[in-house]
Amino acid sequence: MEIISEFVPYGERFDPQPATIVLDVGMKTVPGVIDHHHPEAEPECTASLIAKHPGLILDHLPQYRAADLEKSLSPLRVVTHRLPDFDALASIFLTLKLLESGRVDSSMEKLSRYTRLVDSASLPKEIDLSSTPYAILRALFSGVRQDEAEMNLSRLAEGLKFMSFLYARSREGYEIEENRLLFSGIDRFERARRKVENDYFQYLDDLSRAEKLLLDLPFSGGTGKRRVDGLVVRNPRSFLLKEWSRRDSAQSSLGKGFTLSVTGFGGQRFILGVDPAMGVNLRGLGGLLNRREKEKRAAAGRPLVHPWYEGNCPFFDYRIVDSPRDGTALDHEDILACLKEFSRSLP
Repeated sequence: MEIISEFVPYGERFDPQPATIVLDVGMKTVPGVIDHHHPEAEPECTASLIAKHPGLILDHLPQYRAADLEKSLSPLRVVTHRLPDFDALASIFLTLKLLESGRVDSSMEKLSRYTRLVDSASLPKEIDLSSTPYAILRALFSGVRQDEAEMNLSRLAEGLKFMSFLYARSREGYEIEENRLLFSGIDRFERARRKVENDYFQYLDDLSRAEKLLLDLPFSGGTGKRRVDGLVVRNPRSFLLKEWSRRDSAQSSLGKGFTLSVTGFGGQRFILGVDPAMGVNLRGLGGLLNRREKEKRAAAGRPLVHPWYEGNCPFFDYRIVDSPRDGTALDHEDILACLKEFSRSLP
């Protein structure tokens, strides 16, 4: 079966199309388009949606199932977002494996459950990061110097090979969530593991030039608020900054790690996220940022076409806020001012 891959901006909308599967983008969950980033989605990642509802794949692409592969078929078009992450890559792998076998087996379920932990940023803090697949794959991707088109293709190739490896090891009885033996004796994985271990020192360097905050955030489940530690880092060097900071009880003033992370990239993109384990979110902050964004763009004669993403889907529950896909007009100081105003306004 010939595969044609296509990488599109985050938040792109799609309708189902013949001979096409859209994964982790599309803003709907129907046969042929499987995405969890919209308000009507189930609280699942894309990979766990596939494992839970295989008909979303099989009902849309019956001609590509293994029993019919002797027929002459047009290439299968696989669409996902640019710079595919763990969930996008796992979803593509599970789709192809499902078309091959026609069913979800136990190792596919294990991979989907692990991906759900990863995509929700819910990996247990006691996990050794150098022994878990998410961090190993991040290490394999880190430091690659290519243009975006090449990077998309190399991530897809590396990611599918990696998912195939995890699937095969799971079939052999290996635990995949945390298992140092999983990667032992394989040179490229050993190098990636050392890269993860060394990344902690990159985190300490980021921490030394970061701004620390202490602020209130609203409880996810209803009324009330909780005081949390926040960490603000511009252009982080650590590729696992979020993971190291959330488990850093020593450097956080409340001793519970940095619940909130604010990362800025080149002054054009800012991502704000909170630790799911702390029971708080950022609901309302996205609306405030969008108002400020609109005001600043209006002053410069620029329309707001793509708003800030507010994390308004059941899976993220407003725990992540990301800047407009065409970049933000707000600067570092604007972001922090909005964040502090949001915190002060909580009842």
